Amino acid sequence: MLLLIPGYGVSQQATPLWQTLPVEPTMPAANQSGLAPVNDIKMYYAIFNKYGKDPVILLHGGFVSSDVWGFEVPLLMKTHQVIIVDSRGHGRSTMTDQPFSYSLMSSDVLLLMDFLQIKNASIVGWSDGGIIGYLLAIYHPERVNKLFTFGANYNSSGYNSAPSDTSTAARFMERAATNYRRLSSTPDNFSGLKKALSKLYGTEPNLTAAELGMIKAPAVITFGEYEQFIKRDHFKKMVKLIPNARLVMLPNIGHGGPLQDPIRFHGAVMKLLDENRL
Repeated sequence: MLLLIPGYGVSQQATPLWQTLPVEPTMPAANQSGLAPVNDIKMYYAIFNKYGKDPVILLHGGFVSSDVWGFEVPLLMKTHQVIIVDSRGHGRSTMTDQPFSYSLMSSDVLLLMDFLQIKNASIVGWSDGGIIGYLLAIYHPERVNKLFTFGANYNSSGYNSAPSDTSTAARFMERAATNYRRLSSTPDNFSGLKKALSKLYGTEPNLTAAELGMIKAPAVITFGEYEQFIKRDHFKKMVKLIPNARLVMLPNIGHGGPLQDPIRFHGAVMKLLDENRL
């Protein structure tokens, strides 16, 4: 079933909302943060509302860092413990010569949960973060309470062959490079991250229908009305393969939805987290 989340009074503007690149606010002070030794890297994490209920792990997309959750964290930490992480090679986390794979990146998150003694958590994943969330829900169902993904495909057939908005993508990459230089312990290696992700995107994700059918956690699959990179039919197909999943389209936004309309995005997240369904 496809649901349309009602509007929250988004103001009219000259540039369509889905083509904007809002700058996220500075993250609030964390209760705890650091670099955890996981697999072959040091992985950055931060915890907010440490003694809150029902932990939620926020997983970002490619080329950026956990700072992109600057709108969501202050809202979500009012009701939940919130953990943000920088994926390997992104933000403050280190990388090695080991090739990227979504399996490896999901293993990083799992080991971080072990390091932080988090038995289980809900996963909110954006783009690459959503793909990592699929893998965690498939192969470690006991660790995932609920799964919320935004703009995340499950195999390469979901990619648009010709993205509809190359100018916004170019501005995104320029900002990503600037933020990488600001945060990374290897500030001159953005080209190395681009190369590693290019290889990853050339072969993955490659999940199967059978694997998606293994997901037991309550799941909501969301996408923006003007999603630039993933085909709409791909999301519709995916939600039929995941048992008891629900499909939600968020209007007026694109792949950058959590920045473009953070109130609407948060409302969709909380609708899942507040539900008590088997």
